[in-house]
Amino acid sequence: MIITIRKIYRLTLLLVPLACTNDAPPPPDEVPSTRASSTAAVPPDPVVLFLGTSLTAGLGVDPEAAFPALVQARIDSLEWAFAVENMGVSGETSAGGVRRLPWLLRQPIAVLVLELGANDGLRGLDIDQLESNLDSIVVSTRATYPDVRVVIAGMQAPPDLGRRYSTEFRLVFERLAMRHDAALVPFLLEGVGGVAALNQEDGIHPTAEGHAEIAETVWRTLEPVLRDLVAHAASN
Repeated sequence: MIITIRKIYRLTLLLVPLACTNDAPPPPDEVPSTRASSTAAVPPDPVVLFLGTSLTAGLGVDPEAAFPALVQARIDSLEWAFAVENMGVSGETSAGGVRRLPWLLRQPIAVLVLELGANDGLRGLDIDQLESNLDSIVVSTRATYPDVRVVIAGMQAPPDLGRRYSTEFRLVFERLAMRHDAALVPFLLEGVGGVAALNQEDGIHPTAEGHAEIAETVWRTLEPVLRDLVAHAASN
C-alpha cells in the first residue's frame, strides 16, 4: 500500500539530488501501511497520486512546504475527501516511473498527476523514448482504473540543449495531454524557474516560497478536475 502524505511524507529515497544518474527502485513490498486499521469499515478517501521527481518530493524543504502537501491543504479547506499521495523520487526519470508503476497501481487511484521528464531533459535523453514512457504510464494507469483522471505537468528542457530539442521536449507534454484527453499544467515551474529568490542555492530546487507558487499553478488545473469528481459523486 502507498504511504500517505499525512503520515510519512517522504522515503529516504528522496534524499538523492534531482539530477542523480541512478533511477530509484520501487519501494519494497514489506513497507507497512500507515492507514488506521481501526477504520477498515470506512471507505478510504479517493487517492490523488503525484508521480514525479524531487520537485514533487520537495527536496530541500520541510515536508509540509512541498507543493503536494499544499495541495492537500487546499483540498482539506474545501472539505473534499481526497488523499494526496506523494510519490516523488529524486533523480527519477520517465523510465524509472514506468518501472515503479505496477507497485503504485496496487491502490485505487482517482487522479494521476504525472510530473516526470525533468531529469530526462537535464540529461538530454531521447525525446521519443520520453514520450513513449509517459504514454505507457497513462495507458497502464487507465487500463487498471478506467475512470482515473489524468493531469500532465508540463516541463521545459534547459536552453543549452538547443532550440530544436527544447521545442520538441515541450511539445511532448502537449501531445500527451491531447492524446489522452488529460488536463495540462503548461509549465510546472511557471514563475519559479530561473527566479533566484524562489530557488535554493542549486538553482534547480524551489524554496518553500517557490513551492507555494507551484501549488497555485497546479491548483488552477487540478481544482476543476477534483470539483467535477465531487459533483459526479454527489449525483450518484
